[in-house]
Amino acid sequence: MSGGHGKVDRADSSEELARFLLSSGALSCDWLSAFRNAPRSAFLPDLVWPYDMATGTSHPVDRRADAKSWQLWVHKNVPLTIQWDDGRHSGKAPGHLPTSSASMPSVVTRMLSDLEVFPGSRVLEIGTGSGWNAGLLSTRLGSRRVVTVEVDSAVAAQARAALAEIGLHPEVICADGRFGWPAEAPYDRVIVAAGVREFPTAWAEQTRPGGLIVAPWGTHYSDEDALVRLTVAEDGSASGPFLRPLEFMKLRAQRLDWRRFAEHVGEFPGNATVSSTSVGLAELSQGRRFQGTAFILGLCVPHCAHVVNTDASGSTFWFFDMAEGSRGWASVAFRAGMRRATVHQSGHRRLWDEVSRALEWWRGEGSPTLDRFGLTVTSGGDCRPWLGDPAHRIPAFAR
Repeated sequence: MSGGHGKVDRADSSEELARFLLSSGALSCDWLSAFRNAPRSAFLPDLVWPYDMATGTSHPVDRRADAKSWQLWVHKNVPLTIQWDDGRHSGKAPGHLPTSSASMPSVVTRMLSDLEVFPGSRVLEIGTGSGWNAGLLSTRLGSRRVVTVEVDSAVAAQARAALAEIGLHPEVICADGRFGWPAEAPYDRVIVAAGVREFPTAWAEQTRPGGLIVAPWGTHYSDEDALVRLTVAEDGSASGPFLRPLEFMKLRAQRLDWRRFAEHVGEFPGNATVSSTSVGLAELSQGRRFQGTAFILGLCVPHCAHVVNTDASGSTFWFFDMAEGSRGWASVAFRAGMRRATVHQSGHRRLWDEVSRALEWWRGEGSPTLDRFGLTVTSGGDCRPWLGDPAHRIPAFAR
């Protein structure tokens, strides 16, 4: 730190953050001691990039140039990028793709509460990042009870050093988190700090029956995730409810490469069929991020990616079939003054028909919110979303 004044700022700012999180219900009293003894500031590098969720932009804050500003930002309830472009970025300007971050404190503390740790429990963390999560777990449970896995060697080394600096020594492993860490299994709890698209079977296999897995899960339909809490069964399956929406950086091996769709459309519209729809723009969640509609459509229409292009003429929704070897696609063009949108569909899979039927089914069920849904992951890794309870799987028309 930068002298006595900086330390005072850190204490004041940390206590102010703790009071905010306690009053909002994001921090429970049983985590307060760990929060105070493993402060977020101890795990962050000199240069961080706070993310402004209102504008969708990041800006640099460097402790070496402005220690006071740095102290204020690291104790705000905002996400902080600590790495860009898988470490290939240099300089202070934001990079192209944020690839490691310190999550919002309210997200971190809520997830830890959802994990329901108990004295003596063994925890596996996937995605070490800054090391703060592992620090909080180690402070509460003891370092020997925590294993954390990070795919990036530089990020892992930085986290390991930060943990050691405040006397914490959980096992920090540099490896692909999809495979967990079988050497220390079984675990009572698994917490995942990265967005998941395909659920690795290793996580349930390395968790005791009755243990919990807490992870941000979603589909390639959108970037949105929802936090799911799964209870592992004797047969190796895991099932549980979605708790709330959020968004994490995706597991590196599960990022969506949009270049794979470069040849889907070709000469637009080609041999695509043409129709129209009365479905409105708002029904497809344009401008309503994290309101649940896009996430739920992803549950209902699997193996489908979608993107929205907006310009002066209006908005066009594109849907792409992700099945191996398929070039199926659909587009829905909304134009000002037009009562119906124009639909193009190409390929054997009628993607827009699936989306529109999914919307109709969702409305017919009373437009249930995200927390009414849940997920079962079979022992083979198949993800089966459901509504209400595991026996009520989402209808087959969307599969």
